[in-house]
Amino acid sequence: MLVDTLFVIASLMLLYYGAEFLVGGASSVAIRFGVPVLVVGLTIVAYGTSAPELVVSVQSALKGNGGIAAGNVVGSNIFNICVILSVAALFKPVRAHLKVLRVDTPLMVATSILGLYVLSDFFVSRPEAVILLLLAIGYTIFSYWGSKKEPSAPIEPVHVSNADEPTNSLGLMILKIVGGIVLLAGGSQLLVMGSVGLAQALGISEAVIGLTIVSAGTSMPELATSVVAARKGQSDIALGNVIGSNLFNILFILGAAATIQPFEAMGITWIDLGMMIGVSVLILPFIWSGKTLNRLEAGCLLAVYAGYLWFLWPQ
Repeated sequence: MLVDTLFVIASLMLLYYGAEFLVGGASSVAIRFGVPVLVVGLTIVAYGTSAPELVVSVQSALKGNGGIAAGNVVGSNIFNICVILSVAALFKPVRAHLKVLRVDTPLMVATSILGLYVLSDFFVSRPEAVILLLLAIGYTIFSYWGSKKEPSAPIEPVHVSNADEPTNSLGLMILKIVGGIVLLAGGSQLLVMGSVGLAQALGISEAVIGLTIVSAGTSMPELATSVVAARKGQSDIALGNVIGSNLFNILFILGAAATIQPFEAMGITWIDLGMMIGVSVLILPFIWSGKTLNRLEAGCLLAVYAGYLWFLWPQ
């Protein structure tokens, strides 16, 4: 118990500094190359912070723990919207870029529906997984080339250290991004190890562990990154990180895990899949109203997640 507790404490420190490095490096790259910050959030940051989900799901599939592999993806998508966006908005209301409203959020909903279809028989086959991987590649290319036709959103002045200034060398920027991803992945793994150890000591089932402890643990990088981005005024990174991560979780993580080892989604229910679709749809009217996710709407999302946990945990 003591070791697990120490893992959790150490993981929080790694997650915070990893988020600082990743947001600073990604913002600097966007400034230097003229890439819209939203696209950086939807790709580099979202993919980087989803690395822990990838590692955990692949390892779980290889070990035959399909409930954790699938629960990690489904639970992370629910947690990303209900908790991560909400906490970021509580720090500072999150503004929505027009491209997010018209393109990326509807794509996230469509991808969630695709995930529902793939998991409807509670088994992810290799052909399904390969299709998901191809779609992940297609979305990444679409996001990059689509940004060429969109005017770059201005980057708000924020109080950052000299390490965040675009005058730094490209090598240092890349080092910050890579170092941030490594710290986030390491911190998330420590958090999962500590949390799962504590949960197993209490006799919690594999499916519930995947949907709650593991998904929340592997989503801590997204939480830390979005909160830091929101605090620095980078709403595009905060929102793009969540939407990009949800797309990435279904298309790449589910696809990669099942391509390596097809698995059964043991313990996942229609209620869990319905919750994933429901919150993805719910976010649409929230961010359309005033083009901002405000604190009241954030509170509603947190209440929805609390209700889901209340229903799920007794199982």
